[in-house]
Amino acid sequence: MTSDTTSAAVDPYAALPARPVDPALFTHEGTYAPTRLPVELASTLLPDAYTSPEFFALEQQRLFTTSWVAVGITSDVAKPGACIVVEVAGRSIFVTRNRHGALRAFHNLCRHRATKLLDADAREVGKRGRIRCPYHNWTYDTDGTCLGTPLFEDSDVPAGQEPIFDTSVAKGFDRADYGLLDVAVESWGLFVFVNLSPDPAPLATQLGDLPERFAEYRLDEWVTQRTSTYDVAANYKLIGENFMEYYHLPWVHPELNQVSKFSDHYRWQGPGLYTGMCTTPVSRNSDAGGWDGLKALSTLGTQDADSGRFVWLFPGTALVVLPNHAFVLFNRPVAANRTVETAVLLAHPESLEDDAAEEGIEQLAKFWDLVNRQDLEIVERVQEGLENPAYRGGRMCFRFEEPLHRFQNMVIDKIVGIERVPGGDSLEPGDSMTRMFPDP
Repeated sequence: MTSDTTSAAVDPYAALPARPVDPALFTHEGTYAPTRLPVELASTLLPDAYTSPEFFALEQQRLFTTSWVAVGITSDVAKPGACIVVEVAGRSIFVTRNRHGALRAFHNLCRHRATKLLDADAREVGKRGRIRCPYHNWTYDTDGTCLGTPLFEDSDVPAGQEPIFDTSVAKGFDRADYGLLDVAVESWGLFVFVNLSPDPAPLATQLGDLPERFAEYRLDEWVTQRTSTYDVAANYKLIGENFMEYYHLPWVHPELNQVSKFSDHYRWQGPGLYTGMCTTPVSRNSDAGGWDGLKALSTLGTQDADSGRFVWLFPGTALVVLPNHAFVLFNRPVAANRTVETAVLLAHPESLEDDAAEEGIEQLAKFWDLVNRQDLEIVERVQEGLENPAYRGGRMCFRFEEPLHRFQNMVIDKIVGIERVPGGDSLEPGDSMTRMFPDP
């Protein structure tokens, strides 16, 4: 009897918050005490963070409007007037290049009556780099300047009716005051990032040491080869957490497990708002497929030439870089239990200089689609389990889930209002990797 009482008193499950958690407590540090413990003692992030509409709304506000969010591929906006239309925290934004080749980003709305300017599938802003509102024909250039409202050259105003549209006599109106509402935009490597904060810290602060770690890959030269979209019935964090660990690999990915051996994984983690890991050496293809198919980039050093790099860019983007191709997952949260994911397969032009390159791209696209669908099926099952209020949280498996612990604490920081860039692993001089799964 005494033993049973003692056991109940120290039951870690009983110490986890009961569900549902009061949304008023989501911004309180004490709510996350079990996850703030060192990873060998920690419990997972509270389940309400994956199921609660209130937590989702808070996350959109405190994570996605204050972080540098990767939204596209630089090669897709390589020329002046090219554009991509994206959504961040429920807000439509478009990124383009002005006539001088500089990246610009703007809220996708007209300054007159807020009409959406560009459709989601737009790939260029319009003729001669002009962005025209479909409602009343207000027009802007790729610097966001308002060119006309709408009396100006080639405005499509019917001949003879120009005086009717003349706004030059309007009182207290200067079109120079009505340019597009801009958004902070920067690029690194193959990524375009935006930040909705009015005065964000530099992107370099968030990236930490990633530019140095990827310097040999010349990522700014890589080009999109294939794009796919997946509608996922799960929280975006589950997609990220699945990406960060290989605990599940033998059971969920029998094909991937043949070319990405369980024992060949290492943490590859420096300071920055990301989680990083690698697999080395890169295994050859099996009958089920794999990572071969294109020739490797010739300029890589010995270690990079035989490693696969896996990085989760906070808050919601996965990056995989192999010596011969890259694979990216942009994850856009739509609801607490739904994510729209865009997968992009890329290659460096040098890797495409081969008669068999097209066949290699197809093989890689099929392999990644298989792996990704296996991942999405399992995270949807996790989402279903999290919806059950009987589940309060689980114990971190310290040997495999240190990256999850790091990521979940980044989320907590933002939710409770802490701006912090986590450090990296402690390494000896000359070392660049820590074993993902150390011996007991």
